[in-house]
Amino acid sequence: MNTTIANKNGKNLQGQQVSNGPTAAPSSVIVSEALQSVRKLLGMEVAFIAEFHGGRRIFRYVDSKQQFAPIEVGGSDPIEETYCQRILDGRLPEFLEDVILNQEASNLPITAKLGIGVYLGVPIRFSDGALYGTFCCFSHRAIDTPTDHHLTTLRLFAEFVGRVLEREATDAPHQEMNARIDAILSEDSFTVFYQPIIDIQENRVAGHEALARFLVSPDRPPDQWFVDAAIVGRQEELEIAVLKKAIKALPHVGDDTYLSLNVSPALLLSPAVQEFFAHAPLDRFVLEITEHALVNDYLSLSTRLAPLRERGMRIAVDDAGAGYASFRHILKLKPDIIKLDGSLIQRIDKNPDARALAAAVIGFAEQTRCKVVAEGVETELEMDVLRALNVRYAQGFFLGRPSSLISAVAPL
Repeated sequence: MNTTIANKNGKNLQGQQVSNGPTAAPSSVIVSEALQSVRKLLGMEVAFIAEFHGGRRIFRYVDSKQQFAPIEVGGSDPIEETYCQRILDGRLPEFLEDVILNQEASNLPITAKLGIGVYLGVPIRFSDGALYGTFCCFSHRAIDTPTDHHLTTLRLFAEFVGRVLEREATDAPHQEMNARIDAILSEDSFTVFYQPIIDIQENRVAGHEALARFLVSPDRPPDQWFVDAAIVGRQEELEIAVLKKAIKALPHVGDDTYLSLNVSPALLLSPAVQEFFAHAPLDRFVLEITEHALVNDYLSLSTRLAPLRERGMRIAVDDAGAGYASFRHILKLKPDIIKLDGSLIQRIDKNPDARALAAAVIGFAEQTRCKVVAEGVETELEMDVLRALNVRYAQGFFLGRPSSLISAVAPL
């Protein structure tokens, strides 16, 4: 499982640590790993942690065995329509081995909607008794041989998660971060700019990269907002919100162009991304995975990407040449596109070392049938070098600045 949180939409950074120990994982990673562990230990198909807020149950963490999860992070429903509320007030037991045998549960609309056959749910409380929400698991099929260890295990993990979430909720910086992310999402305080990607051989726009821009204070690079969201466990929610807005541009770009979307490995490992693209024309999208985002489980990531790629989705490794992680991504993920980092392109006409490294990556791409996109092109001299190196695609201020409007890009 990936234990580093990252997102580009500007440039990606590794998730910052939030615990006292210098090597401690962010709280969001700890909770996510606990959720996945419980689901696997209990043999369930779906596990989630929900927060109760304003009369609604909000899904904060979701882990699913299925390719497409029936629920997603950030989704919500009225508390009164849920199993969770009925478990808390005693109308339902914490462990329903076979939902169809319980009239209260089987009559709930959500039972048919999610196809619930077995359900476990326990409250998550802070040390002062305050209710945060619930830790729940469910599957489509009833359990043939239920045991007491199911509830015991879930209660132990709910207590552990409660301590982690309480530490996060009572930490002043976390409260401030969470409030800012809440404001961004509730007030729609962000927009998406699009930077053209140019086919420099045919002098035409080949695609556009979608870049998030946040309309809130303090004014800082976009990646910092994704770091904050990761620290408070809201990364997936924020990424999905940005993706939803970004893909609205698709009908306004040419049929022969694509949209390039920045995604973190954490989101790609989540069922939410599969659900998001379930009905999308995937041949019109490229998913960019940042060079800075560390991946510990390439097999799981490749497995998640496989059904998307089968439907035409292309994968790009971003920031190639800026560090070691990009080369691991390239070797392990076998991308369709390699994006040369802007730091490699800047002054490439005057830096023979940068030119040699770029040539090596381009040669590798040719051997593996990958396309190459050069980022950060700012001068005609840099363009001349890229043409000499047989680079076909490029983007940068010299070719077109990010804009809130998708429009035709003037030929070079």
